[in-house]
Amino acid sequence: MTPAPLAARLSIPSGPLFFPVTAYRADGSLDLDVYRTHVRRGVEAGAAAVFACCGTGEFHALTPEEFASCVRAAVEAVDGRVPVVAGAGYGTALAVRYARLAEAAGADGLLALPPYLVVAGQEGLLRHYREIAAATDLPVIVYQRDNAVFTPDTVVALARTDGVIGFKDGVGDLDLMQRVVSAVRTEVPGGFLYFNGLPTAEQTQLAYRGIGITLYSSAVFCFLPDLALAFHRALATGDDTTAHRLLDGFYRPFVELRAQGRGYAVSLVKAGVRMTGLDVGEVRPPLYEPTEDHVRQLALLIERGHALLEEDR
Repeated sequence: MTPAPLAARLSIPSGPLFFPVTAYRADGSLDLDVYRTHVRRGVEAGAAAVFACCGTGEFHALTPEEFASCVRAAVEAVDGRVPVVAGAGYGTALAVRYARLAEAAGADGLLALPPYLVVAGQEGLLRHYREIAAATDLPVIVYQRDNAVFTPDTVVALARTDGVIGFKDGVGDLDLMQRVVSAVRTEVPGGFLYFNGLPTAEQTQLAYRGIGITLYSSAVFCFLPDLALAFHRALATGDDTTAHRLLDGFYRPFVELRAQGRGYAVSLVKAGVRMTGLDVGEVRPPLYEPTEDHVRQLALLIERGHALLEEDR
């Protein structure tokens, strides 16, 4: 797949962008059968794309061999119905290796995660992502977060880089993002893509929509796809009344619960998937499982989410 078709397929998604969790057995090994089921169910529920082995999928916890197996399993489960975008990260040499493994496994694109540990200058970051983009024929989305934060000028340079099709923000600085969007719009006319990549992005998506960013990741889709779809439809149709009702009734309390533990953006989502009928196992260390009380609170929130959907019927 060339960059243009992937960008076109992602630009106006028919549903949420799905970031599946990675399934493990009780002994901690990969459970690819359950993973395929999880991915397949997400696509059948209405996902517009599958982002495999990214943050929610515990990219950091996978060996290269496990990563390749998971991406291949996602491609098999999707069976061409929607694009599969795979994570790629760590230092430049390893990120290039993961990019090539993803290409060999059949992925349609890459989400380039921040480099490992170091806080680099803009010139170094630009070189890092350009080397990832040059390593394969896969189109690349650059993920801004943690130790990889970009100036508008650097994003302009990325937008001019062959193979880089988009920019995902996990920082939440709307002033910076407005300047980034304006600079790229001025300097690089065309269809460069932007994504809201904050945890539980629905919580901030109305604000991102205000600066023209309509694409966002949805971890809630992993365990409450109908609710995530309802929110996505509300945004797409300008139904802010429904969006506000879902935010007030589910998303805000979920975000407040997520804030009770470090790493809950992954482990709480995984608990939700288990709670709704698919045993995807626990998270790998250094992440940890939610407490029993937090799991009980999550169960009540899931019930509340279903009740909110019933109110629409």
